[in-house]
Amino acid sequence: MSDAGFDEWLHAFVADDGYYLACENGHGHLPPRRVCPDCGSTEFAEESLPETGTVAAVTTVHVPAPSFEADAPYDTVVADFGAVRLTGVVDAEPGTVEIGDAVEPSVGASETTGDDVLVLRPV
Repeated sequence: MSDAGFDEWLHAFVADDGYYLACENGHGHLPPRRVCPDCGSTEFAEESLPETGTVAAVTTVHVPAPSFEADAPYDTVVADFGAVRLTGVVDAEPGTVEIGDAVEPSVGASETTGDDVLVLRPV
């Protein structure tokens, strides 16, 4: 299954061209987005995503959803990238990333389904 807006955004990382959407009032969001939930604006511009972000939260998943069954255990993190936060699977051994660590976004594949997923790699 494909989600044109999300898939396009995800694959921009492969070309080192990661971005987020900023409304005319400066609120940052991830695509696809038609309306800013903060102010109701419908005008968006693509802004370059910082190359690295900072881990704000991390958790180790031992009991995954069926679509990630073969991937477990793995860490999932929420990382601050300027105006937006990204949530992704850590591309490292579970337990090696901590709050405050720097990470960079990339694209990986789920071992369970082979589908592309957002991965965050320690810097």
